[in-house]
Amino acid sequence: MAIDHGLQGKTVLITGAAGGIGQALARAFAAQGVRLMLLDRPCTALPVLSAELDAHAAVCDLGNAAQVTAVATHIRERWGTLDVLVNNAGTEYPTPLNDTTPEAMTRWASLLDNNVTAMVRLTQALLPLLPRGASVINQSSIWGRIGVAGFSAYAASKHAVVGLTRSLALELGPRGIRVNAVCPGWIRTEAALRSLTAMALEQGRSEAEVEREILARQAVPEMLTPADIAGVFLFLASSESRSLTGQCLVASHGEVMA
Repeated sequence: MAIDHGLQGKTVLITGAAGGIGQALARAFAAQGVRLMLLDRPCTALPVLSAELDAHAAVCDLGNAAQVTAVATHIRERWGTLDVLVNNAGTEYPTPLNDTTPEAMTRWASLLDNNVTAMVRLTQALLPLLPRGASVINQSSIWGRIGVAGFSAYAASKHAVVGLTRSLALELGPRGIRVNAVCPGWIRTEAALRSLTAMALEQGRSEAEVEREILARQAVPEMLTPADIAGVFLFLASSESRSLTGQCLVASHGEVMA
């Protein structure tokens, strides 16, 4: 039985909801009895998940201002307010500095736009719907706290999410809106495993060897799953965390302790 976080009847929007961490969050929030809105890019998983959870869903490119505005309009017309915004959507791929192809800087800029600018665009569009007591939760990463060779754009974007979270906490605090972030460690998702594969190829090592090295840096040497961190988001969404804003909670089995 799910722990009751007092969220029943709250309106919750989750971006990047169709897979990985987003899908685990969608299930966790649905179990709390919330009114749920799921966003993602076109994929077969989104309508299936929406039907399973009896949630509303919309295909939305967060880089498209018109589509973002349409989502805000839909929420306003259906529910009037939004209590919890989970900015989970993001992109992860390597951007080595020695890549001097014409496409390299385009990929760099695109990752920053997907992981940071899109988050700002959606939060800005939904701000008129956020009442006093609302919670905004941004997805960062432990790579937003450390440097990672070969992944400079991703690390920079996740550092930016930390700075964005702290700045918006100060900006929106007078309105009674809390803004926090979650910095997950290695989660067994397709995106993370692609990064692990890229690191292994770059280093000329096996994926198993790289994974063993990653786990050896953790206090608890086990790869996390998306469901393992869902409770962190539920906590930040609830009144149990009403004293927290501008915080970036690290969930990494002790790989990063700051």
